Amino acid sequence: MSTLVLGLGNPILTDDAVGPRVAEQVRAALAARPGPRPAVETASVGGLALMEALVGYERAVLIDALWRPGWPPGSLHRLTLDDLETLSPTARSVSPHDTSLAVALDFGRQLGLALPEQIVIYAVAVANVLDFGEEPTPEVAAAIPAAAAAVLTELAATSPYLDNLPEVHNGVA
Repeated sequence: MSTLVLGLGNPILTDDAVGPRVAEQVRAALAARPGPRPAVETASVGGLALMEALVGYERAVLIDALWRPGWPPGSLHRLTLDDLETLSPTARSVSPHDTSLAVALDFGRQLGLALPEQIVIYAVAVANVLDFGEEPTPEVAAAIPAAAAAVLTELAATSPYLDNLPEVHNGVA
């Protein structure tokens, strides 16, 4: 099964960089594994561009920052597309020329594109995604190893060739 692990976010916007940082740790943990491995990438896209990045994969694990009132910064949440639609029911993203991931995926499927049947989202609750900075807030930085470990556990649970993955502690596999 072809799998994509995709860390989403802007690496120069403090907590928004959590997706790429988690993806880097997952990539490092998988690097020494022989045999087939999932693709691990990073991107600063959403909506239609994100949908296009998923074409050709059977499964996707997305990692992203998510700000929600009442969610403590650094808390990790495993979400489905249905959960995401419940949290953000709007069909548009930040631009009237783009759309939500769910709408983009529906559009891509209508076009007959080969899109993942399985999509899991690991969202890290964040405190600051507006200020420029290369370091996340302390709560989000502390959550990165746990998020990487959760993604590795997700991969191992459905990919027999990825059993016995190394644990990630403090960013080190």
